[in-house]
Amino acid sequence: MSPLYCTTEIRAIEHAATAVLPEGELMRRAGLAAASAALRLLPGAASAAALAGSAPVAAPVSALDPGPGLVVSEVPVAGATPGSVPAIAPAPGPVLVLAGPGNNGGDALEAAAHLADAGLAVTVLHSAPAGTQSPERAAAWQRAASSGAHIIDMSSPAAQATGGRQQRQSSDAPLTATWSAEAQPLTESQKATSSDKNTIEELAATALPSAHWQLVIDGLFGIGLARPLTGTLRALVAAVNQLNCPVLALDVPSGLDADTGAIVGPDGIALRASHTITFIGDKPGLHTNEGRDHAGLVEVANLDIAPSLFPPARLHLNGPDLFAGHLHARRHSGHKGTYGSVAVIGGGAGMRGAPILSARTALHAGAGRVYVLFPDNPLPADSGQPELMCRLAEGYDFEQATLAIGPGLGDSATAAQLLARAIASNSALLIDADALNLLARDPALQQALAHRKSTAVLTPHPLEAARLLGTKVADVQADRVAAARTLAARLQAVVVLKGSGTVIAAPDGESVINPTGNPALATAGTGDVLSGLCGALLAQGCPPWPAALAAVWLHGAAADELVAAGIGPIGMTAGELIPAIRAALNWLARRKAD
Repeated sequence: MSPLYCTTEIRAIEHAATAVLPEGELMRRAGLAAASAALRLLPGAASAAALAGSAPVAAPVSALDPGPGLVVSEVPVAGATPGSVPAIAPAPGPVLVLAGPGNNGGDALEAAAHLADAGLAVTVLHSAPAGTQSPERAAAWQRAASSGAHIIDMSSPAAQATGGRQQRQSSDAPLTATWSAEAQPLTESQKATSSDKNTIEELAATALPSAHWQLVIDGLFGIGLARPLTGTLRALVAAVNQLNCPVLALDVPSGLDADTGAIVGPDGIALRASHTITFIGDKPGLHTNEGRDHAGLVEVANLDIAPSLFPPARLHLNGPDLFAGHLHARRHSGHKGTYGSVAVIGGGAGMRGAPILSARTALHAGAGRVYVLFPDNPLPADSGQPELMCRLAEGYDFEQATLAIGPGLGDSATAAQLLARAIASNSALLIDADALNLLARDPALQQALAHRKSTAVLTPHPLEAARLLGTKVADVQADRVAAARTLAARLQAVVVLKGSGTVIAAPDGESVINPTGNPALATAGTGDVLSGLCGALLAQGCPPWPAALAAVWLHGAAADELVAAGIGPIGMTAGELIPAIRAALNWLARRKAD
């Protein structure tokens, strides 16, 4: 399993580790892990580092790998000293390191020292602490200043450059001179007449984009950021976001909330990284909300902290290890009755396609029989999938099948009556789409659902979740894990809060964030496909919690495979997802058999 830890938990682990390690050891380990990760992103450096015996380079993974987008670091960090990173010849192009005023900046300074000592051309934009810095950060600063790294102090009005091989020439020269071999340090009079406007703002607007960076390392702010980035730092992040090179964030991209994945502040900005190396333990905010757009590929470096110092996690990343044991192999003696029946209830006027998509998915996901139950005027058949049985919902016995209610159901009185019947039944139940809106309007139905003997699965998108919680979409998105947990506890149901980094929450608070899926899923009908998939798994005997986990993971993995094959992310349709889900499900079955 891949645990996720909130900021409070990370701080507790860090405190416990610091108590048993030499002073500054964690920062030294983080710096070496960051430098090793940086080498793997530099053209030519990764292969040279591998030959020299540095950290292994992670191999590309298929979208159907158990942990897409996540690598647990094997960086040998214990006993890190300058020179631990092998020298690279010839050295790759220039590396820009952003070092903030806190300990995240200390990690960046440690990384800069390692990379400079390895022969790379390293420039550090350094934001000095306003007050007294921690001893470990002070030591990191000394190591960086004595290395070959070129350091520019952003806190100084003159942006004084210190150390390294390259210095700034004059207060009125272009800041690109900072990286010229002939540049000289500022005189005292030049410092007095220079200004932030002529230095850092110029840097952000002109000098940064004009330099041909091979890599940017973001160590401005880590998990402790509580206020939005403003002024100079905001301009700097905006400029870095325009660069066309790999960007490696340390611990968490600056400006991103590590717990929620929201951008800090009502009008905040966050750095967009192509890669993130996160320290001690993985963070939920890297995998949901804005996190996936800003963190890129996430690598976890546990810094060789003893496993005994980690508490049991209440939040995990989704993966087959959480649900594969509940997916049963097919037996030669099985028949259609063995694999259950699914009844998809929906398809009001103008929305007949929604339950058809859901039902087709249930069929392709292994349900033995699939019915489409319409509130009125049922279709005689689905000509594209004649195996489906189309009926009028009114005359169907809801005790005879797993129920997936909501796709295209509408908000009529008949629709509300069908939802009440479904909740009152003893069948496995999934509630989606229009049925969720009906549920939000009726407190009595909510009470009936909460007291139901069999736990239901609810699959709201953020707007539907907001209606059920009586709040705004912005409030749901501000803390998606908390919103899903609250809804699951209130309705005593498994809640699937859809979106980037879908959150699955159980009534007891256990929660999972899903790492699969991509923007191709942002199209009409993919939610109906998910409901049919989950319904099929329920019908085949999978309990609600693992059924929800499996459905969400497979749904996203199928989309990832399609995009990898060139079908999307632009223009992929919900119907194209269905056979890909079948392929993913069979891949998982074969993997389990092996």
